[in-house]
Amino acid sequence: MNAPRLLLILAGAIATAAAAALAATLFLFLPQGEAGGAPVSVSVEPGASAAEVARALEEQGVAAPAWAIRRAMRLLGVEHRIHAGEYLFQPPLAPREVLGILERGRVVPLKVTVPEGLDLHQTAALLADAGVARLGGLLAAFSSPEAIADLDPRATDLEGYLFPETYSFQRDYSPEKVAAELVATFRRRFVEPHQAAVAAGPLDLREVVTLASLVERETGRSDERARIAGVFLLRLARHMRLQCDPTVIYALRRAGRWDGNIRRRDLSWDHPYNTYTRTGLPPGPIASPGLESLLAVLEPDRRGELFFVASGNGGHVFSRTLAEHPRAVRLYLASRRKKKGSP
Repeated sequence: MNAPRLLLILAGAIATAAAAALAATLFLFLPQGEAGGAPVSVSVEPGASAAEVARALEEQGVAAPAWAIRRAMRLLGVEHRIHAGEYLFQPPLAPREVLGILERGRVVPLKVTVPEGLDLHQTAALLADAGVARLGGLLAAFSSPEAIADLDPRATDLEGYLFPETYSFQRDYSPEKVAAELVATFRRRFVEPHQAAVAAGPLDLREVVTLASLVERETGRSDERARIAGVFLLRLARHMRLQCDPTVIYALRRAGRWDGNIRRRDLSWDHPYNTYTRTGLPPGPIASPGLESLLAVLEPDRRGELFFVASGNGGHVFSRTLAEHPRAVRLYLASRRKKKGSP
């Protein structure tokens, strides 16, 4: 082959390569999708290959064709740096923008509200159902007291310290990080602002949280929490049994015996958490109290009342003496019979 012909072939190859490079560059920066379109959700499963991700992007109409996206991943070196998770893409987006989002792991956070009054197992189940992490991993993380050991050396798990709040988690979050975040929120929302009040009070932190968990489980009404705390504190001061039904329920749950009903024999069942048979506070919290219940223990409404019973309308009737209390109980039972339609 003579030299001029060889030069022409080389020149054509160079021109073709330059055109291909230009086309690839234009492809990377050319937006795809209609302006003003609805956001598009794409899920990247853990361990998904670059080819699977490219196909998902094409199928959902985020970026196409898949073979070109796959080639762009190799060109930009992101094929092994894609994070798993749920993504929300707002078209129009250029392939370079899409790959940048995947590389940085800008996944849609999972917003989960942990309500007041859940115990450790209920909290784990709630978070697992929301897709934050697997139930087994969460239970294991919540069963370790490490995250709270400096504040409560007697803790055997994180019961009571998984602070009720609305959280934003990434999908398949580390269970240990979940536990750390819930406990860190407890520290930030309650311990740090109120540590002086706890130190000045008659109860240590574990006792405050334990009593607050009883208050939380007894009432959902903000206007009653401090009053119920006052009743419990007076009973403790007089060495009376707290006789708190939620502690019996907690004991039954721990023993795997809870079926939704408290029976007379349950009240006489001697268990460390049964405040009908044991004097004083139970060994630890029975649920995670909210901030209102925690503050109610620090600032109780002391009226000299020793008893309370459900009123039948969502609240409670409080009594100062044992003579007053049976009447309140009879009124409650009468209201229950009326609701059931009994004569």
